[in-house]
Amino acid sequence: QVQLVESGGGLVQPGGSLRLSCAASGSIFSTNHMAWYRQVPGKERELVAIITSSDSTEYIASVKGRFSISRDNAKNTVYLQMNSLKPEDTAVYYCKQRVKSWSIGAERDYWGQGTQVTVSS
Repeated sequence: QVQLVESGGGLVQPGGSLRLSCAASGSIFSTNHMAWYRQVPGKERELVAIITSSDSTEYIASVKGRFSISRDNAKNTVYLQMNSLKPEDTAVYYCKQRVKSWSIGAERDYWGQGTQVTVSS
């Protein structure tokens, strides 16, 4: 069993910064890619940023140059540093980690519980 716990969301003014964290725990053998998604009411969940096991990163166009994804493999944690935040970044942010656990053996995706990010003056 693998669990993901997110932290770091909240209310911030436009132009401000937040750092999201997502820590995995449980019977983890290895972790492949890690990613952050976001979702607003009435819309589909969208991929925001992804980091591979070799630390390659990709971002959606609207956050390039403002957001930065990173990982700490020793802590099984993925981060999302969000700078120059805009009202349109307001959403529930979810992390995902593709993990091979000792108990299951095969890789599968695990999701965090979601954390609200609100950008407003």
